[in-house]
Amino acid sequence: MAEFTPARELARLFYVEAVRPVLEACYPGLLHSAGLFGHGSEVLGFDTEMSADHGWGLRVALYLTDADHAGLAGDLRTALGHKLPLEFCGWPTHFEDVPDDPGTSVPRLTGTRPIHHRVEVTTLHAFVRDYIGVELDRDLTALDWLAIPEQHLRTLADGAVYHDGLDILEPMRRKLAYYPHDVWLYLLSAQWQRIGQEEPFVGRAGTVGDDLGSAVIAARLVRDLMRLCLLMERRYAPYPKWFGSAFAQLKCAGTLTPILQGVLQASGWQEREKHLSAACELVAAMHNDLGITPPVPAKVSRFWGRPFWVIGADKIARVIWDAIQDQKVKRLPYGVGKVDQYLDNTDILSHAKRCRQLSVLYAEKEGEQ
Repeated sequence: MAEFTPARELARLFYVEAVRPVLEACYPGLLHSAGLFGHGSEVLGFDTEMSADHGWGLRVALYLTDADHAGLAGDLRTALGHKLPLEFCGWPTHFEDVPDDPGTSVPRLTGTRPIHHRVEVTTLHAFVRDYIGVELDRDLTALDWLAIPEQHLRTLADGAVYHDGLDILEPMRRKLAYYPHDVWLYLLSAQWQRIGQEEPFVGRAGTVGDDLGSAVIAARLVRDLMRLCLLMERRYAPYPKWFGSAFAQLKCAGTLTPILQGVLQASGWQEREKHLSAACELVAAMHNDLGITPPVPAKVSRFWGRPFWVIGADKIARVIWDAIQDQKVKRLPYGVGKVDQYLDNTDILSHAKRCRQLSVLYAEKEGEQ
């Protein structure tokens, strides 16, 4: 294998120097767009040398018009299988399935044709419909936004565009760049509410000698604060493997990271709570800097007179909720949030149809506060 090159750049070179010449030779003038979107660490630029051991390699997606896809897709895939080079930049263009790992493939050198390449030939509407479960040519409702996992939104908003002859990829990225304002407020409110539900428990578990339980709750709160920061800086959260890497890219990360590490490394609940309080105060101050609500208290206080320090996240959640103007968003159940705020099961979040089915949760509770 060749020296590692991040796959976003490798895919760009592969399209420009290998895929596009086949298109020009076999289908001159064919209108198309090309990019790298969807599953995979490489889409977001988080891939490393280790990524190359499976499911990684030379791939790119070609998006055609509906008519061209219906008439040419099969022949185009075959032409690519016969005419693409057997390797490019030192990497094989042929992929073989891994027998004991369904859905996984690895690049292998081969001397036979047609090669099993990973140039996807599709339409953008079909890809988006399958990937996030919505039709791209209509306005997204609040329920649509709540049913799409952020890890999918991020790979669409931040994916790579190599050619946009159909003028469809950049408009898609703009459309999905981030939540509408009041949906964003709803998610911020729900995230603060999550924190408010557990913030006194770090100390409460500690006072009964359950330091392990205290540490587990603190770790949950650290994750919730990190997700809140992603929301506040208007960045989608990626797949959990890269959650910390994405957080590290935020403006607030340099200040918050050592404090959050202090929470996780603390040897007792009092030290743990001290670091957590400092983190909550900083994040509350960040909220005030957004200017989206009247200022909220940015100092911790006692929880019902007990010896536990809290920021009062539930009260901040209510202040944000009161700022929501869209009545359709206002009818959503208070504090629930979106699919990846209340569950983290990969076998649900990786499937658009399963996530869409969770919309019933909001319909059943419409109007409740």
